[in-house]
Amino acid sequence: MESHAVRKIIHVDMDAFFASVEQRDDSALRGRPVAVGHPAARGVVAAASYEARTFGVRSALPSVTALRRCPDLVFVPPRFDVYRSVSQQIHAVFAEFTALIQPLSLDEAYLDVTENLAGLPTAWLTAKAIRARVLDETGLTASAGISYNKFLAKLASDHRKPDGQFAVTPEMGADWVATLPVSRFHGVGPVTAKRMHALDIETGADLRGKSLSFLQEHFGSSAEWYHRISRGIDHRPVNPNRERKSSGSETTFERDLTEPAAIEAGVMRMAQDVWCWCDEKQAFGRTVTVKIKYGDFQQITRSRSLPFVVSTHAALREASLSLIRSVLPVEKGIRLVGVTVSNFAAQPAAGVDLPLFGRSPDPDLPAMGAA
Repeated sequence: MESHAVRKIIHVDMDAFFASVEQRDDSALRGRPVAVGHPAARGVVAAASYEARTFGVRSALPSVTALRRCPDLVFVPPRFDVYRSVSQQIHAVFAEFTALIQPLSLDEAYLDVTENLAGLPTAWLTAKAIRARVLDETGLTASAGISYNKFLAKLASDHRKPDGQFAVTPEMGADWVATLPVSRFHGVGPVTAKRMHALDIETGADLRGKSLSFLQEHFGSSAEWYHRISRGIDHRPVNPNRERKSSGSETTFERDLTEPAAIEAGVMRMAQDVWCWCDEKQAFGRTVTVKIKYGDFQQITRSRSLPFVVSTHAALREASLSLIRSVLPVEKGIRLVGVTVSNFAAQPAAGVDLPLFGRSPDPDLPAMGAA
């Protein structure tokens, strides 16, 4: 094993965050199965309380399926402004213990507490103190994973949920990974897990038993990552200055759309949402991507990279419309559209305008791809 200084890393993950905020703020919801989202025919569950999860209700589940699984499910509309405010409280608590904080979302983050500001002797005690402060500040519970690297800390935070913590020491890391199903590993999604199962790779031990050359043959550039994590190795530092690589927004229509005007209207709404973020953060990208999901759940993207940044709302709207028009008219209905800006540059170049977007995307660019 390569020689690296031993870090003390905590992965903090709030318990059923959106749903817990709703139950905290409305006592009538406590102890009941709650889903954040809308019960409409095309609605999707954004978050589910632990009471709802016992019925198999999970985030991203269609609302109609969730109601079939749990007829007593209570839907509440999301309040993202409230969730963001609570998230700021939580991250302020983190900052009392360390400056090395890498947020992953509103409700989870990595913390490097190798040298913690509270002067606590162990990462275990630091995690307990953080969870207690979060509960005191917000009335919400958090779970924590403690380990010597980010991969193991994230795995460990799920091990004692809700309202618990679990530590994986350097002495136990590799052996503990060996006992886990590969489907639990960060970076191994459902499709990859299925491929691994077809190769008789069910657990961390099975993955560790495969040579690097075997993994490269079957998993390409991801092989080295799988080879390392099967041995409990992850040298990635907690990066508090990690830059956001993209900004996107998407919407699912109430019904599958075939009318070009209605589809374009959806794309323009998403472009407006994305522009609001770009303008607020003064973050401007060179690549615009439109995501399309059809009624049969086939998914494609259309993308264009420009030699300069998209620096106005009108330019983003025009680019997005150009990309969606490249697939119109459609023979089958469109269920979802999304717009994403990526490939950020520091500032837009002064006085640079976009070319006309009325023509089709450059055929030499990888315009379409299955997600």
